[in-house]
Amino acid sequence: MSITDVTCKEPPQIYHQHLVNLYGCRLGKDVRIGAFVEIQKGARIGDRVKVSSHSFICEGVTIEDDVFIGHNVNFINDPYPRSSDGERLLSNDDWTVMKTLVKKGASIGTGSTIMCGVTIGEGALIGANSLVTKNVGKNEVWYGNPAKFRKSLTS
Repeated sequence: MSITDVTCKEPPQIYHQHLVNLYGCRLGKDVRIGAFVEIQKGARIGDRVKVSSHSFICEGVTIEDDVFIGHNVNFINDPYPRSSDGERLLSNDDWTVMKTLVKKGASIGTGSTIMCGVTIGEGALIGANSLVTKNVGKNEVWYGNPAKFRKSLTS
């Protein structure tokens, strides 16, 4: 396990502690983290959040309280990643983090990818293996590649 400079309201429940990588992030209370999860610097995780195995939460992602992150969910913070400009290796100074917000009570299904710059609304449900490229409204169900609005969870 690699845990460096992590701020926690209380120690998270980590399954297979030697198989996670957490650094420079902020975790709320009653957080559960599965095996093979990485949470990068600047990421913020709220209270009562479950992050399932093999998930990647990068810098610039904020996850509010009561959110479920399924297995192998990946967040993106750069829409145009490059390793070099053709002459030199690029560094952190050569790009700007695009932020992503997952609001309270949302659920993201297994195998989904969340592009940067989107907001997933409160209570929203993202179906398995979805590619989220647009904002998702409160209590909306989205799925597919790319994910599309399918229905509202409220009447």
